[in-house]
Amino acid sequence: MLKRAGVLIVTVILFTIMFTFTALNTGQVELNLGFLERSFPISIAFAGTFVVGILFGMSCMVAFVFRSINERRGLRRSLRASESEVSNLRNLPLSDAD
Repeated sequence: MLKRAGVLIVTVILFTIMFTFTALNTGQVELNLGFLERSFPISIAFAGTFVVGILFGMSCMVAFVFRSINERRGLRRSLRASESEVSNLRNLPLSDAD
């Protein structure tokens, strides 16, 4: 319950900051990509940059997760092989019991 209230408070604070930023920055930003030239409000430019950053971070995270999953699969295979080897060694009779 307390965690939910904390998330709600942080969300309200972030939205308040966002609306204040949007109200105070009404200017325009020109975007020139060589083949495209457009003019956007500053708040839209920042929001677009934020979204592009999130998408880039998520794509980097996906690559890391896939590598981790592949490594985990290999480690499980190695663990199974080691466990079967230990099981086979335990089942061997003792040859130098004398």
